[in-house]
Amino acid sequence: MQNYPNATLLDHPIIRHKITHLRDKRTHCGQFREMVKEIAMLEGYEALRHAPIVTKHIETPICETDQPLVDQKKLCFVPILRAGMGMSDGLAQLLPEAHFGHIGLYRDEITKQPHEYYCKLPGNLSELDVYLVDPMLATGGSAIDAVKMLRAHGAKKISFLCIIAAPEGVKAFCETNPDVPLYMCALDDKLNENAYIVPGLGDAGDRIFGTMK
Repeated sequence: MQNYPNATLLDHPIIRHKITHLRDKRTHCGQFREMVKEIAMLEGYEALRHAPIVTKHIETPICETDQPLVDQKKLCFVPILRAGMGMSDGLAQLLPEAHFGHIGLYRDEITKQPHEYYCKLPGNLSELDVYLVDPMLATGGSAIDAVKMLRAHGAKKISFLCIIAAPEGVKAFCETNPDVPLYMCALDDKLNENAYIVPGLGDAGDRIFGTMK
């Protein structure tokens, strides 16, 4: 984005196609969960463009050769619970040997502020490229707090991946964390009076896990 150099909008036709299905209220939780996973894999493809590489000596049917592999042990995916789990499933399928951590935050329905209830992270976080994931970037509060938690545990290289973002959340996140790359697949219009993204897709966690009221 022009005003925020650390923000990247992945405006790809395949991603846009899948997000349209996510937005549709008729999409049932099984389909929704699968598409979140697929979008996370597509987003990971771009966000991991500069992933650390190691060389492996192999033998092809023609000859011996040294070829590149992603150094998965230097990567860590951290979903913000619970909706972030839907994205981490896709990233785990992409790179199953990476480290994983988990951060639990919930939003107070009245104040709209995030509250921590769980945090479990690898002990060597300072040595890893950390990818924080959450499908929605609404006010930005949860993502900002999660980055603070990661830094407090020693993380030095952090990126944040979301699927849908509101302008308010992008502004808050990028101004607070100008050194953290932000990847998003859709930039929506605004937040409504209940801090939901418009047009959005509703509550991502409820739709992933089938807990709609």
